[in-house]
Amino acid sequence: MSDIPEHPDVRVLAQEVAFKRHLRLDVVRFRHRLFSGEWSGERVWDIVRRGASVAVVLYDPDRDAVVLVEQFRLAPLMTGFTPWVVEVVAGLVDHEGEADEDVARREAVEEAGLEVLGELIPIQRYTPTPGDSDQATMLFCGRVDSRGAGGVYGVADEDEDIRVVVKPLAEIESMVDAGAIDNGHSLICLYWLIRHRDELRRKWGAM
Repeated sequence: MSDIPEHPDVRVLAQEVAFKRHLRLDVVRFRHRLFSGEWSGERVWDIVRRGASVAVVLYDPDRDAVVLVEQFRLAPLMTGFTPWVVEVVAGLVDHEGEADEDVARREAVEEAGLEVLGELIPIQRYTPTPGDSDQATMLFCGRVDSRGAGGVYGVADEDEDIRVVVKPLAEIESMVDAGAIDNGHSLICLYWLIRHRDELRRKWGAM
């Protein structure tokens, strides 16, 4: 049985779980409709079943500052990047039915030690790696008070070691231009924030 949603342009022939631990890897045999209207031959793809996730850029409009986090990630090292990744707060949806907004607020506390003030502003939902993963990430912007922000956080049971980084938005713009932010969800969030900064400050009464 397949848990892939039905679609008129896809015929799933077989699906099996090849590996399952922190991540799950499925092998899927399928055919799909071509632009000509005909059907493709049988194709076999490996799909990483990552699931739903959430990322939130934490912005302090009163100080025009952004709160990011830094942590060690092994995979970037394999691509020639530094394993010390500066990024927005993010995490997986742990429980079925858990609201994206609740995940964003929980992760802000767990990773940065900050409460999101007021309502979260949705940015967009997107697929970070559509070629090989089912991960879909909901992006938000959340207002925070960055006074006193700093330190090291994370869930001990998950061996997290996460350092809080607070930067003026002007410095963030320079970092983005210099390629110092090198992960997709953070870039999308920060480009959005740079574009909507003035609107946010008016909305939140910081101008």
